[in-house]
Amino acid sequence: MTFQRIVVALLVLIVAGLGAIGYFEWKMAVQVRTLKAFVEGYVFNEAVAACEQAKSSTPFKWNGGKSTSVIGLNSVKLDKYNVSASYTLVADLVYCDYDPIKRKAEIGSSFLERE
Repeated sequence: MTFQRIVVALLVLIVAGLGAIGYFEWKMAVQVRTLKAFVEGYVFNEAVAACEQAKSSTPFKWNGGKSTSVIGLNSVKLDKYNVSASYTLVADLVYCDYDPIKRKAEIGSSFLERE
């Protein structure tokens, strides 16, 4: 009888622990989405201006473009200490990667092949 009570108590603790982990994971995901949306909104105007002014054989026209979309904020961990960020916009099938740290835009570049 005591063994059964111990097993039931452990089962209840495991279920409660899994529920708490799920709740905290959900709360953290909401906070990360909110932070990402804030950063993307903060960077958006700078990215559009830098992409439109970037020198390229293919002009990037966000304002007046027929088909525009935001791919969003991306990051790649290059090594143990370096993370490279990029905010990618597409206007009329012309891709523009904007680096919010260096404040530099590159048109038609692949984010993964960037220096």
